[in-house]
Amino acid sequence: MTVEITRDRYGRPMVVPPKGGKAVPYTRTTTVAGSLDDGTALVAWKLRMAAAGLTLRPDLLLAASAARDNKLEMDKLVEDAMTAAGATAQATIGTALHTLTEKLDRGEDLGVIPEDYVADIQAYHDATKNFENVNIEQFCVLDKYKIAGTPDRIVRYKGELFISDLKTGSISYPNKIAMQLAVYAHGLPYDPATATRSTWGDVNQDKGIIVHLPAGSGKCELHFVDIKQGWKGIELAMKVRTFRDTKKSLVTPIKENDDT
Repeated sequence: MTVEITRDRYGRPMVVPPKGGKAVPYTRTTTVAGSLDDGTALVAWKLRMAAAGLTLRPDLLLAASAARDNKLEMDKLVEDAMTAAGATAQATIGTALHTLTEKLDRGEDLGVIPEDYVADIQAYHDATKNFENVNIEQFCVLDKYKIAGTPDRIVRYKGELFISDLKTGSISYPNKIAMQLAVYAHGLPYDPATATRSTWGDVNQDKGIIVHLPAGSGKCELHFVDIKQGWKGIELAMKVRTFRDTKKSLVTPIKENDDT
């Protein structure tokens, strides 16, 4: 029986430290990997989606006019407008493909697959036929930086162990992917039922594998990703996050009797 990971109110996984004691929140891998992102393009895309959604849903535009002074309600209306514009559709499809490929790798029944995505599942099967799945969706922790997450697979390929991750969207900006897989490669499998750590074995810490399955394309390709560079990105991201935490101590009031 699989034990669910307990999370705090921010969605952070709760992990018992290596020396025992009370569980503490670990930062999600995707959060740390996103610390170096330039969010300009993403913000612009969200604005476009929200604007497009309002043109499709006049009721939301009216509701926004009535709720302009209510921050929480306005946030919800923006999310609804983005959904109306199809902003969440690709994420929904990606989650479904992740679930189906996991079932395939576990030898479980896939049920009825919509015709538009049958070719995707076949392409995934063909591309990964030489993989031996050693671990599937195994939660892991990186105690050094208190980071935790779940790699899609640990696979044996051509005699070597690799971290493998399925991506159903674009991989044109692989920095974040390299950082994610670097965390997994340096981390340890964690059992939430017993709060114990184990090991991946001799997993490659220089290269990981991206299984690229663009949703609806009927194509699947394998790519190596440089997680040695990804690890350097993680170390830089942790320095950035530490610096951000110093904001309260950077400015102090000047008093007349202070020596300069």
